[in-house]
Amino acid sequence: MRGWQSAKRVLVFILFIPASGLAGEEPSPLPLTWESIFLENRGAHDAAISPDGRWVAVTATGPHGRGIYLIPTNPEDPPEATFWVAGSSPRWSPDSGRIVFLHANDLWIAEVGSQQPRRITSDNEDERAPAFSPDGKTIAFYSSRSGYQDIWLVAAATGAVPRRLTREAMAEDDPRFAPAWSPDGKHIAFISNKSHYWHDDAWVVEVNTGESRQLSHGLMATSTPVWSPDGRLLAVLGTSKKEFWYEDLSYIYLLDPVAGTERTVKMQIYASDWLMNHRPFWSGDGAQIYFLYQQRGEFDLWAIPSAGGVATRITNMGGAVRSFDATPAGDAFVLVRSTPTRGAEVDYISNRGGLPRQLSRFSRPWSDARAPAAISYRSYDWLYVQGFLYLPPELKPGQTYPAVVNVHGGGTNSYLNGLNLIEQHLAARGYIVLAINYRGGSGFGREFQDLSINDWANGQALDAAAAADFLRSLSYCNGKVGIYGYSYGGIMTMAAITRAPEKFDAAVAMAGIYDFGDAYRTADRLGRVFIRAGHGGSPEERPEIYAISNSLARIARIRSPLLIMHGEADVRAPFRQFRLAVELLRQHGKSFESRSYPNEPHGFRNPQNSIDMYQRLEAFFAQHLKALR
Repeated sequence: MRGWQSAKRVLVFILFIPASGLAGEEPSPLPLTWESIFLENRGAHDAAISPDGRWVAVTATGPHGRGIYLIPTNPEDPPEATFWVAGSSPRWSPDSGRIVFLHANDLWIAEVGSQQPRRITSDNEDERAPAFSPDGKTIAFYSSRSGYQDIWLVAAATGAVPRRLTREAMAEDDPRFAPAWSPDGKHIAFISNKSHYWHDDAWVVEVNTGESRQLSHGLMATSTPVWSPDGRLLAVLGTSKKEFWYEDLSYIYLLDPVAGTERTVKMQIYASDWLMNHRPFWSGDGAQIYFLYQQRGEFDLWAIPSAGGVATRITNMGGAVRSFDATPAGDAFVLVRSTPTRGAEVDYISNRGGLPRQLSRFSRPWSDARAPAAISYRSYDWLYVQGFLYLPPELKPGQTYPAVVNVHGGGTNSYLNGLNLIEQHLAARGYIVLAINYRGGSGFGREFQDLSINDWANGQALDAAAAADFLRSLSYCNGKVGIYGYSYGGIMTMAAITRAPEKFDAAVAMAGIYDFGDAYRTADRLGRVFIRAGHGGSPEERPEIYAISNSLARIARIRSPLLIMHGEADVRAPFRQFRLAVELLRQHGKSFESRSYPNEPHGFRNPQNSIDMYQRLEAFFAQHLKALR
């Protein structure tokens, strides 16, 4: 054990580098190859701004590898301690002098300006989502060592044996949320399903005694709760349990821990949690709440009086935002954002508004990457659907090209107008690519999301079929159209070729669910919550709705060649779905290829497997879409 710990310690170090290590000369463009996309793609992943607003700790893949970089926010300040530390998930101490971070499942602390990070935990257990107490003496974190996602406490100075604070707070396989300290350090708010397996409620636990109580009853939380500066209220994103689960078009709820009340902040728009990754923030005086809102595939930062009223937009920059943080005073914000031609970088803006300022230079430009055209096309019922159209770099007069429809993952989310390298790559290889925001997704209002209630994967598939018709209407399309997607995109791919089989000449389904009723019994908790919400209950309660979404029952209708791929360790879209589909495809004598990847979960970890998957996708489309009739 001592030798293992010593080896682990060697991996953690801090490297001081000059500012030119992040800026420097403009790097040469990367070629749009699968190897470059999955092995050389640099950029920021998440960012945390220091309480004093002077620094941003960024987890990024940059010129010195993947780790945590420290960047000053004031361009006039010399970057005297721009550094890299091997780790992730940085969180600041209240005095802005330390960072707690994760490395190899343990907690470490780095003093700003020091080259000696200090280990806080040393065990074989998992740790995640660390957070300093308001006095900086204690770190709260989540771990599943109890068999549940529970909150544990450890002394920041000594790293003593952690103390378990909550009991059975959340299902073991649902690690979405973080602990939230009250301003006085006496309580921690958290999200829990302990009152009901299907509910995500807000709770609060007393730090000294471990006594917990449920705060919310009517909402389904989609973010970590955030305390108001005076500790009187909690803001949390969520939807009503009485409604359809509008994931990514959320209300801002305000909870009163003393009165036991919950209410929504009235405004003309919604907030976007983006796969439960974003949370709201308070202004220093508690008068304003800041949040992200996604419209038509573009994110911007908004503000709303905490009493409710008219929400107004702070930024007008669009793009895709993967991380968002603010100072405790709410006077400055950092966003990890990408655009169609720029990788994910840290943008900074003050609460005064104005132009955002790019702080980081991690990513490299991509050759042949061009911004897609945002279009709309008419669907089967005369409603118009948004799409992002990627074209080959040089359309030659009189020449025609094959086309493919991309169907995004996250059925209630949207395709974002960020750096989408897979579509860029296919366009550079001579394909017309149309990425569509089919019905049921966010960014187009509640009524648009309502279109998929009790019609899961059905009308959505017909939106994809209409996209194929639109592509064939283009004078530069060769008449052949394929379809592909990952996760819910895999669901959509199979749904489309089993409901409109005549529309597609080839299809690639990756990591999808093809029989929601079967997956309801075998998926992880979040997958099951998603399935139950989308169908309005269990398969026993709603058999007719599960029949509508079932693509395996329609496999006999498939006409086009199909490539189906899946990770064998996937529990979000259970690997059993792949096996069931392959068995039925064989029974019906369909033309198909299959490939599974051992030890890969829903999000692949080994980049070589991702490269292999998309090389197979490209070869499959080349065989079936580029060949002459």
